[in-house]
Amino acid sequence: MPFGISIWELMILLIVLLLIFGAKRLPEMGRSLGKGMREFKDSVTGVEEAVSMETTTTTAPTPKRVELPSATSEPATPVGEPEARTERETVT
Repeated sequence: MPFGISIWELMILLIVLLLIFGAKRLPEMGRSLGKGMREFKDSVTGVEEAVSMETTTTTAPTPKRVELPSATSEPATPVGEPEARTERETVT
């Protein structure tokens, strides 16, 4: 038997459950447990399908072309105005 439970132990467990919950309540509990497990399985497979569908349908965005200033272009600051200090420059 699975999990190391013998037939006798299983029978004693079922009799105890029958005495505690009754004959009417046990089938209801079994149905609700089965329904909960089914819903959990469906939600897990639904998430997996959504993730796989999302990865197959999305495409990488086209990178935009950025033009960098060349060395021969005009300076960014007009003549006569102080240049902005960069992080590398330190004032002592």
